[in-house]
Amino acid sequence: MIERLLPPQVASSALRDDDLAGRLLPEEAALLGRACGERQREFTAGRHCARQALSRFGVEPGPILRGPRREPVWPAEIVGSITHCRGYRAAAVGRATEVKTIGIDAEPHEPLPAGVANYVLGDAERAWLTRAPAGIHWDRLMFSAKESVYKAWFPLTGKWLGFDDAIVSVDPDTGTFAAELLTACRSVTGFSGRFLVADGLVLTAIAELRA
Repeated sequence: MIERLLPPQVASSALRDDDLAGRLLPEEAALLGRACGERQREFTAGRHCARQALSRFGVEPGPILRGPRREPVWPAEIVGSITHCRGYRAAAVGRATEVKTIGIDAEPHEPLPAGVANYVLGDAERAWLTRAPAGIHWDRLMFSAKESVYKAWFPLTGKWLGFDDAIVSVDPDTGTFAAELLTACRSVTGFSGRFLVADGLVLTAIAELRA
């Protein structure tokens, strides 16, 4: 489903069944250490999706390692993003000559756990929730949007971005969202993205194309 949120310049791959998750390369397996079974499955499936997406650009299969903030390290001239949640794993990649940055996120379509909304959402965002249309767990969607924002932000800046550093506004009619960034970084002041709620999932995506 994630492909429905992405422009044609971006290739994606997704899995709903971990039994089809492929295998890790030795260099990737070494990153997991003593990780539990669920963490191993989601990591393996995410890397499998990433290699599937990369193959559409003719990139030979190779290890996708991890950077200092646990972000995937992509081949030269590639930008991308990986996400996983219960029952869904996906990756999206693009050529750096065409795509500046990508951020994707998947979440279960459920309310955020008690107390989490107060931590991840600001006053204006919580106020909007009180008048938002019924039928969608908008608190979870805003959380997902902020996850996508961070994944798009970090490759551009190499800097941490907290939940309170982004104010997300949602347009339910168009299936889009915008994020205003409250940081001192003049080169990146905000992002726009798209969202989808279907099959028990909340999906958000940002793909910023080059001019």
